[in-house]
Amino acid sequence: MNKVERIHMIAICGTGMAALAGLLKKAGHQVSGSDQAIYPPMSTLLEQSGIPCKVGFDPQHIDPQTDRVIIGNAVSRDNVEVVETVRRKLPYLSMAAALEQFFLKGKRALVVAGTHGKTTTSSLLASVLVSAGRDPGAMIGGWVKNFDSNHRLGGGELFVVEGDEYDTAFFDKEPKFLHYHPDHAILTGIEYDHADIFESLSVIKGHFKKFVELIPPEGRLLIASGSPEIESIVSGLPCPVERYGTALDDTLNNDASTRALLQDRCDWWADSVKAREEGLDFKVWYLGKEMGTIRSPLIGRHNLNNALAVIGLAYHLGLGWKEIQKGIGDFSGVKRRQEIIGTERDIIVMDDFAHHPTAISETLAALRLKYPARRLWAVFEPRSATSRRNIFQTAFVEAFQTADRIVIADLHAPEKISPDRRLNPQKVVSDLVARGKTAHFIPTPEGIVTELLKDLSPGDLVCIMSCGGFGGIHQMLLSELKAPAALK
Repeated sequence: MNKVERIHMIAICGTGMAALAGLLKKAGHQVSGSDQAIYPPMSTLLEQSGIPCKVGFDPQHIDPQTDRVIIGNAVSRDNVEVVETVRRKLPYLSMAAALEQFFLKGKRALVVAGTHGKTTTSSLLASVLVSAGRDPGAMIGGWVKNFDSNHRLGGGELFVVEGDEYDTAFFDKEPKFLHYHPDHAILTGIEYDHADIFESLSVIKGHFKKFVELIPPEGRLLIASGSPEIESIVSGLPCPVERYGTALDDTLNNDASTRALLQDRCDWWADSVKAREEGLDFKVWYLGKEMGTIRSPLIGRHNLNNALAVIGLAYHLGLGWKEIQKGIGDFSGVKRRQEIIGTERDIIVMDDFAHHPTAISETLAALRLKYPARRLWAVFEPRSATSRRNIFQTAFVEAFQTADRIVIADLHAPEKISPDRRLNPQKVVSDLVARGKTAHFIPTPEGIVTELLKDLSPGDLVCIMSCGGFGGIHQMLLSELKAPAALK
């Protein structure tokens, strides 16, 4: 065990930083931190953990007795606390390097990477292992309902990590996941994202190739089947590579030809898929052998694939089929992933983190599958570094086709993107309208709520998609729906 240290964390309220702070505190270290903005749920986590957090950045926030500083990846070299750290010659680490040093040494690291599905897949994997009594450690970029946190210290030999491809810190421009040295890994897919730091898909693939090459010969890599981007980086790996996949059609109904195709291209695959309002039932096959039936609370083709990846890795970690069945069935989900915030007047208000066209399309397809009789609203805020750029100007038009009604807000902080590179949300809307969709550009959350109330009806589902707070629009809408005059 590492010796007890007094650790200060700069930008402690980031999801990963707050999770690391919680782990360090549970491991017995004295932890403090600071951040420019302090807000739930990370502020709640820190408060519950007894970790003091100062508002703003100030050299005085770093205690004279500090042994080490951990610097978040959103922090720049000229931050006043960074300057003070360097001036005092204090040892400092990135979040990823600190996780590696303090928690992954001596553990078997299970790393989930990929453009989409990392949070749900790593959360499901950790929850299945907890259910099976393996007591894993975990650090995940979302709030896992099964253990009501985004981290757990764990006493077992396994440690589950959501492997982020984003860069590590101002002093380390390599992806975070290169610090995690996976013993086993899941790779869910590779697409272009993070346009603020990666200039091309080719660059991203290069980083993922470095990641998979870290897996030792005795490890195992599970990959999503049918991805040319993944296939281009996995040839020649020393470890076994297994592919997982399911039906290619949106209904998830497998005919004989589809089954034959799946068996030909997948090691792990599913058929006899049945959608229920409570989730999905499906049969799992491995190398042509029927393993058994799974009842999953997750919906959609993307989540079926996520479940197959977890089932495959759990099987190779020695879990029995009944343990896997129970762990999948008992999964409670992740906050901000198709999370129902409230229901008023039979109108469901849902929160989802989707911000990439693929994630939006898969989320809406899953909701259509689960709620076929409800009118589906997609309300979207372009907020991420990539979604605010015009890279996906056309792709967003395709992504919203499943929705009955679409509302797109103005870009969050558009001034941070040069005018020639900005997404044009008005054009996305006009292109949707030209294709026969009912779509509106409404710049502000307040304006969106006002317009929604004019057209919402009992039985509707409003899926609000943003990777940020979106001005508190969820509670704003629910509050208005409770008013006596709503919908009149």
